[in-house]
Amino acid sequence: MTLEEANGKAIKEELEEQLMKMPELEQEQELIHKTMNDINTFQAHENEVYLRGTDEYGQDFQICFDSYNFLEWIDTEHLKYIKKQLIKYIKTK
Repeated sequence: MTLEEANGKAIKEELEEQLMKMPELEQEQELIHKTMNDINTFQAHENEVYLRGTDEYGQDFQICFDSYNFLEWIDTEHLKYIKKQLIKYIKTK
């Protein structure tokens, strides 16, 4: 092993050790619940799908999905279910 390789390996090991000590990785993460009140931008680029809009406080935010995973979940049956639930909601108003 050359000196450069040894230094690179030592740096990599040190970074891995520091990463494992990050407090945000040691704590249990709280579930983030946001409401997107207004979707104003949709974008599909390479393997990602983006939805951008405003939250319940009027602040802009964006969410990014893996395209394959998004399509896998938003299939015909899920869309039918969403429509059925929306119709039921509208009829109660």
